[in-house]
Amino acid sequence: MAIANEGTDLAHWLNQKGVTVFILKYRLGHSLTDNPGKELSDNMKKSDFVEKVTPIIPLSIADGRAAIKYVRDHAAEYGINPAQIGILGFSAGSTVAASTAFNYTVENRPDFVAPIYAYIPPSMQGTVADDAPPLFVAAATDDDLGLTSNSVDLYSKWLAAKKPAEIHIFEKGGHGFGMQQQHIPTDTWIDRFGDWLGLLGYLKAK
Repeated sequence: MAIANEGTDLAHWLNQKGVTVFILKYRLGHSLTDNPGKELSDNMKKSDFVEKVTPIIPLSIADGRAAIKYVRDHAAEYGINPAQIGILGFSAGSTVAASTAFNYTVENRPDFVAPIYAYIPPSMQGTVADDAPPLFVAAATDDDLGLTSNSVDLYSKWLAAKKPAEIHIFEKGGHGFGMQQQHIPTDTWIDRFGDWLGLLGYLKAK
C-alpha cells in the first residue's frame, strides 16, 4: 500500500535520523475500484481526466498548506524547530508538496520541499519567490505515467531563479518506487535525500 511505501516506511527511516515526521492524509479524488494505481493510470489516458481532477487539486494543496501552518503553530508542543518544517510528497502528494513552494505566506511557507516523481505541469507552477525554499527532486526516466519531465521542469525553474536545488533522475524505477527495494539505484534515493537534509543542517550531528 502507498501509505506504507510512501508514508510509514519513510517516516521510520527519517525517525532514525532524528527527524520528526507527520503523515498527512489529504483530500483526493474518489476511487471506484480496489486498485487505485491502475485506475489512475487508466483515467489519465481519458480525454476528460484533467477536467475531473481540476476541482480536487486546490483542495489537496489547501490541506498541504494547512498542515505546514498547523505544525509550525504547534512546534513548541512537539519540541521541534518552527524554522525547519519541510514537506515531501510522492505522485499526487508531490503535487501538494511542490505547490506549497509557490504563493505561500509566512505562516505556511515550507522550509524545504521534496516532490518525488512529481505531477506538477508548468501550467500549475507559479513564480519562484526570492525566499523560495530549497528543492529536492527525484524521479525515474521510465516513469509509467510519463511524468519525469514535470520534475525536470520544476528543477529548471529553481535553477533559473538561482535557488538551492538538487535533482536525481534514475534510468529505471518506474512510477511509485517510494521505499521499495528493487535492487536498482532508485533504492538509494532516500540516502541522497538524507545527505541533502544534512547539507541543510536539518539532521542531528552524530
